[in-house]
Amino acid sequence: MAVPITLLVFIIERRWQPVLISFLVILLGGYLMISIVLERFIYRKIKLIYKFIYQTKATKREETYYKYILPRKSIEEVRQDVEAWAIENKEEIELLRANEQFRKEFLQNLSHEFKTPVFAIQGYVDTLLHGALENPEVNRKFLEKTSTNVERLTNLLNDLDEISKLERGELNLFKQNFVIQDLIRETFESISIMAEQKNIRCQIKKGCESPLTVFADKEKIRQVVLNLVENSIKYGKQNGNITASIYNTDGKHILVEISDDGIGIPEKHLPRIFERFYRTDEGRSLDVTGSGLGLAICKHIIEAHGQTIHVRSRADVGTSIGFTLDTRKE
Repeated sequence: MAVPITLLVFIIERRWQPVLISFLVILLGGYLMISIVLERFIYRKIKLIYKFIYQTKATKREETYYKYILPRKSIEEVRQDVEAWAIENKEEIELLRANEQFRKEFLQNLSHEFKTPVFAIQGYVDTLLHGALENPEVNRKFLEKTSTNVERLTNLLNDLDEISKLERGELNLFKQNFVIQDLIRETFESISIMAEQKNIRCQIKKGCESPLTVFADKEKIRQVVLNLVENSIKYGKQNGNITASIYNTDGKHILVEISDDGIGIPEKHLPRIFERFYRTDEGRSLDVTGSGLGLAICKHIIEAHGQTIHVRSRADVGTSIGFTLDTRKE
């Protein structure tokens, strides 16, 4: 602004003194005017945007930041900051929505898992109180069924208590070296009666028999293997097979996989099978006694070891669930 105006003054006046004065006055006046406009109408709005984004309460430190540091940012930098905030805010909203949906499903599933044994107990007790107690052929049968549902309710509460401790990080691990094949064989033997009822064969994969030593909490890993094998039996087919595979992947980790040739899991359900109480409709109809917490507990135990657990499955083909463990420690 100062240069073209002073050139015009020089053309008219032909003297350097008024030209120099006009140049300085216009330069200073233009600078102050533009500075005031930027401060009042642009940077003040930008400051409000930053205060809104970060929800500040204008402490002394923040006032210094807004006064001296913030105005140095270009409009392009401010645009990038606002876009980054918008993306982060969108992700937080989506996470909140997902958590809300999970909470609703969790409460619904929890209610369902509790109602089933409670209503059964209520029905048996009412029947006994209304005359069946005097019938020796009926009362013992109903009391046994009541006892079964009480046991189911107790197991559910124990599982809830355990998974709560796991999620709070209260799991104490007592790691030791042990041969993973020996633990798997012990697990197979412990559930042999359950497997024989469906004529299911439990075996270690050919070529995986050589002993591999892992460093982990033996009883917790036993719980994981037992849960996976029991699930394979529940959802396995008559005359089926359950196979345990053990591999030394990189010299530092051992991969353990429990595979079956049962009903499998549809692909759409795979991302959610480790959630608490999550079961497919087919799974719920086949397993009316489980708590729906087994795989969630397995996931927490493996993650407490600093390892990962994964699943591969196809409907009507079978399921493989695998997890990693550290190799032996000297």
